[in-house]
Amino acid sequence: MNTTDRPRSGRLSVTPRRNGAVLVLHVHGDLDALTAPILGTSLDVALADAPPVLIVDITEVQFLSSAGIGLLVEAHRLTARADMSVRVVAEGPATSRPLRIMGIDDIIDLYPTVAEAIRGR
Repeated sequence: MNTTDRPRSGRLSVTPRRNGAVLVLHVHGDLDALTAPILGTSLDVALADAPPVLIVDITEVQFLSSAGIGLLVEAHRLTARADMSVRVVAEGPATSRPLRIMGIDDIIDLYPTVAEAIRGR
């Protein structure tokens, strides 16, 4: 069974963690139109806190739809003029591949690990 044959769970969890001034949102599950509001709420709360660096770790996302991608782009747009940086951790065919195919990596900084995202470029 490959990843496209695996049934999606329809579940998503977002776990926030602080690392100094950096806020990391660890996202796990399927990020689609049904679950995107869960991440949307977490992003709203995180952005209201205005951390200098917000990292969204989607390495444990098994399915990423345009709804999830749209949330990441919107978070970047909302912070582009503020003194905040949104960084996305994505690695593998379910996350980094669709972001690169759509050219999102030209807009948002993508990293393969949380450690590299914390260090920045």
